[in-house]
Amino acid sequence: MPFKQAPSLMFFSPLADAFPRALNRLYRTCNALKQDGEPLIDLISGNVNSAGIVFPEPVLRDAILEALPAAKIYRPDSFGQPTARQAISDYYRQAGLALPPEQIVLSPGTSLSYLYCFKLLAESGDEIVCPRPSYPLFDTIAQLCNIRLASYLLREHRNWEIDLDYLESQLTNRTRAIVLISPHNPTGAVASECQLQGVAEIATRHGVALIADEVFSEFVFGLDRLPRPAQTQAPLVFTLNGFSKMLALPGLKLGWIGVSGEPALVRKALRTLEMMSDTFLPVNEVVQFAVPALLGGAPSFLIRYRRKVAECRELAVSALSHARNLSLVPPAGGFYAPVRWTGSDLDEEQLLVDLLQECRILAHPGYFYEMPGTHFVMTFVDELDRLARALDALVAFAGARESTAALSQEP
Repeated sequence: MPFKQAPSLMFFSPLADAFPRALNRLYRTCNALKQDGEPLIDLISGNVNSAGIVFPEPVLRDAILEALPAAKIYRPDSFGQPTARQAISDYYRQAGLALPPEQIVLSPGTSLSYLYCFKLLAESGDEIVCPRPSYPLFDTIAQLCNIRLASYLLREHRNWEIDLDYLESQLTNRTRAIVLISPHNPTGAVASECQLQGVAEIATRHGVALIADEVFSEFVFGLDRLPRPAQTQAPLVFTLNGFSKMLALPGLKLGWIGVSGEPALVRKALRTLEMMSDTFLPVNEVVQFAVPALLGGAPSFLIRYRRKVAECRELAVSALSHARNLSLVPPAGGFYAPVRWTGSDLDEEQLLVDLLQECRILAHPGYFYEMPGTHFVMTFVDELDRLARALDALVAFAGARESTAALSQEP
């Protein structure tokens, strides 16, 4: 009879115990309500498809059908099909940025682009510096890469501007890159040209790369164009973007890394990225060949898409800016905004659990993003009627919560 090893003796890497094994209280409550069949308003997913924003089906269908013959015989390219990279390069050229197709690497989305960049730039024990408030994705990728995260501050009282002095103070001899997200998730901040130049000067002084996340680049408010790190004098910049937010096509899983900067550094980075990409060849070939047609058919859709996002943002700013016990820095870009609680001191997570139980609205507490103070973190992109109902409920909840807190403190 073959020997069977006891399950308790099975070996796993430390990674198997590194991730949380239990849901937090907010999501335990959320799942219980869903199991009871309660309808919820999800103000956190940011999936614009559920908000009624969908890329035109005829354009998508025709692009896929036209791509099929080219993808029929598998001839992969480590960087991604040249026709796709040329179309992406043309997209940047129209935006005023020279990013040659030979300096673009396709990926199946921004998350894997981050993984590629982290592995390219850092080894075990090295550091990547990320903004705070941050996005939980970075913690997971850092654990997978066995590297450390440090952080720099975005100051809420300065409209979530980068604290450049603090940023430079956080760099050490183990720092390998600075992550810069603009428009930023979840604060909605857009870094100015002056701020970007400051970051580029810091990167130059310390010999570190910039990882520029621009997935919300099409959605800025009150600006003619998005200031871009790749247009500074930083020594090495990795520009990340993709179709998920840009074209409301998250299911296609198409992203890219644009590499720019000093030619010798760019060449070295591209050699390694080619090897990484060639190891997996992870991007669907049909999608790659459809890129030119999708970008070519996007302009009229993008006009409507941007208008809808701007309308949602205007509605949210109008409802929340003067609400009792709430404070909002109007988002300058993206889909998200943190709404600060300014009333009596209350437990942040309990406040969000109460919002979920009483109003059936799911938002995130600020601590999910290492955000100081008490915040409701939410997307403002939704069907306008549903968003209006949610905002009215949130405003009423905030006022009532303050009244309840005041009554409980009376002698």
